[in-house]
Amino acid sequence: MHTKRKNTLSEIERLQLARQAFADYYARCFWYMRRDLEIGVADIPEIARGLRLHGGRQGFILAARLCP
Repeated sequence: MHTKRKNTLSEIERLQLARQAFADYYARCFWYMRRDLEIGVADIPEIARGLRLHGGRQGFILAARLCP
């Protein structure tokens, strides 16, 4: 019997990924937010939403990693 391992990130990994995405995609996806915003765990869904809406294909894929 073969079990498939889930490819999920820990909360800390998701937070790091969200912070990096915010920096990398700021002008394209998050122009309406303060540039110096300190991203926390509660902000991850909003980061994923911005990536889905304005991040193109790569942003969409990144959003899926943030909110599986």
